[in-house]
Amino acid sequence: MVVGIELSDDEIDRVFHALAAATRRDILRRTIAGEHSVSALARAYDMSFAAVQKHVTVLEAAGLIIKRAEGRERLVRADPTMIARARTLLSRYEELWRARIDRLDALLSEPEPTAAPGIPDTNEDPRNEGD
Repeated sequence: MVVGIELSDDEIDRVFHALAAATRRDILRRTIAGEHSVSALARAYDMSFAAVQKHVTVLEAAGLIIKRAEGRERLVRADPTMIARARTLLSRYEELWRARIDRLDALLSEPEPTAAPGIPDTNEDPRNEGD
């Protein structure tokens, strides 16, 4: 599956906002496993149907789930394309930070420079002068 990688700043904000709440992450997890009605999802939580519906709306606005009507029911399922795009974004952040850590490790593993002749070594303990 070819996935468009680039997300706009607004899309990124919506995805991270949607994933910021534990209930929404759990709804997303459930809808990855299979399609569910909003009513069935609401029964799984100790909150009102309206509260669950609001969580579903946030996930839908972020593009993480797709909602469709079937008769009187509203069915939701995860959108694997947007999830893959978000995963790609996170992978890029991971690569960036791993590269920075690798550069820091390389700098820290370099031997300390020695003082040039005639220039005092600032790392020496001044109490040892004249010994």
